[in-house]
Amino acid sequence: MNTVATAPPTTTDPRALRQAEVVAALAPLLPAHALLWHAEETQPYECDGLTAYRQQPLAVALPETETQVAAVLQACHRLGVPVIARGAGTGLSGGAMPHLLGVTLSLAKFNRIVMIDRQARTATVQCGVRNLAISEAAAPYGLYYAPDPSSQIACTIGGNVAENSGGVHCLKYGLTLHNVLRVRGYTAEGEAIEFGSEALDTPGLDLVPLVVGSEGMLAVITEVTVKLVPKPLLARCIMASFDDVRRAGDAVAAIIAAGIIPAGLEMMDQPMTAAVEDYVRAGYDLDAAAILLCESDGTPEEVAEEIQRMLDVLTGCGATRLEVSKDEAQRLKFWSGRKNAFPASGRISPDYMCMDSTIPRKKLAEILLAIAAMERKYGLRCCNVFHAGDGNLHPLILFDANDPDQMRRCELFGAEILETSVALGGTVTGEHGVGVEKLNSMCVQFSGAELQQMLAVKRAFDPAGGLNPGKVIPTLQRCAEYGRMHVKRGLLPFPELERF
Repeated sequence: MNTVATAPPTTTDPRALRQAEVVAALAPLLPAHALLWHAEETQPYECDGLTAYRQQPLAVALPETETQVAAVLQACHRLGVPVIARGAGTGLSGGAMPHLLGVTLSLAKFNRIVMIDRQARTATVQCGVRNLAISEAAAPYGLYYAPDPSSQIACTIGGNVAENSGGVHCLKYGLTLHNVLRVRGYTAEGEAIEFGSEALDTPGLDLVPLVVGSEGMLAVITEVTVKLVPKPLLARCIMASFDDVRRAGDAVAAIIAAGIIPAGLEMMDQPMTAAVEDYVRAGYDLDAAAILLCESDGTPEEVAEEIQRMLDVLTGCGATRLEVSKDEAQRLKFWSGRKNAFPASGRISPDYMCMDSTIPRKKLAEILLAIAAMERKYGLRCCNVFHAGDGNLHPLILFDANDPDQMRRCELFGAEILETSVALGGTVTGEHGVGVEKLNSMCVQFSGAELQQMLAVKRAFDPAGGLNPGKVIPTLQRCAEYGRMHVKRGLLPFPELERF
């Protein structure tokens, strides 16, 4: 444990005094190398993947055992210090952004795969295990973990549970929620808590859907048991080109209407395919206004039948070019482009803000046309990539964060995308969470009564509000202020805003 004495502060600065108090309380609980508080040490933790918002914590704790996790939480609860749990920091909504007067609890050292159960087709892993590492560990048994967000090479299962992450194959295999059996963690008071079980059912209320997607507000996750699925015997992918985004959007709806549930169904517009093709040479059609990636997996017979059915639908919807992967190498090449959409965008712009909302599938073309109009309105470019099968949008707004005016226009652009998604019958988030980025947008989607109900659930688990405060659920005062600003911007008032 850390036995190094901390000198009493010589400053009267309230934050420095609070920091000294926190460090003195945590130092006896952790090894010396597992507690950081100097500015140069905590700066790497000042933001997650949403780099537009930054803040340094009082200290960063890096526990190595569950006993240390519990002790840190107990100490912070006793002092009334906020705690923000952090995984790999790949989140895109500011959910892991530190609290200025809080402690960041990094769980990066919880990276052990506890057990792979071949018979039960489950894996029990610590929260800091990378998403892709689960599939790598299960591969010798012919199994894998299905949810595959684009950041799977780096993101951790604890973060996936916190955000209810999806991925390009979530249409057929489900989101994180549908692939988790059990979650173990600790309350804000440092008490052990467990949701679900390794069985298919558990006594009492089913609270797994409550903790999955709770964004670190209800408990600190330390261990997860996930389902594993057999590797398919064969997978093939169609690249379908369209000369009009409306036809591409209609094709997505037509595939689902035909009773086909592809393993993956993704959409990219022309600016996105151009950026990706220049980066990874995936073989994309650069003349197309939009392309679809439609994958089938299963037995060879199942795949052959489903691929033909999808080809028939795509042809009927006006596809201008259809290419089916000839082998596994080409299939992976097609997907490498989609998986590298974010870094490809980073190559063509100093910064980008990745939005995340969900709309009805039949409205895909409508939202794309609306975004095109917003590009002209705000004077910023936007590349679009979608989990088209479930209507989850990921527009990437390109801007320069060093230009305050561009930053302002980018935020307004993003807010209008989210609000338009709600107006079209969708939601303000699909898999990236709310964090700090979408607090105002929550006011557009939910009434004051609904937000109060959410806060009541939060208080049931965390009465003092110490876990990840100031995120996800906006205050009614904030919503009232946003409603007034919303009208000043000349936007149509949403009924929800009129209630504040």
